[in-house]
Amino acid sequence: MSAVYAMQRANGDVFALDHKGQFRIPLFHTSRDAMTARSRNLDMLLFKPVMLNAGLLLELVPRGEGNDVELWLVKDPSISLKHGRVVEHEQLLSLLEHAT
Repeated sequence: MSAVYAMQRANGDVFALDHKGQFRIPLFHTSRDAMTARSRNLDMLLFKPVMLNAGLLLELVPRGEGNDVELWLVKDPSISLKHGRVVEHEQLLSLLEHAT
């Protein structure tokens, strides 16, 4: 996996879902997957795909914190944002470092 995408608004807010009192940030394999999810979810219309980098990741989930933030890699955005898997912060950071 060479890149991971999140959805971000012009003001810097990143799209997140409320999942049992936690924030779940959906992540996508491609910008096309992100746009597919956006077309199926009206709450995402003001958001655009942005490539996740180490700086943005640390902004979303600061090291040593993040118990209330879950990073969620969406399996198939044309079906649902609910289908996917949790990606651990360190695992994602490692993937991002290898992609650069």
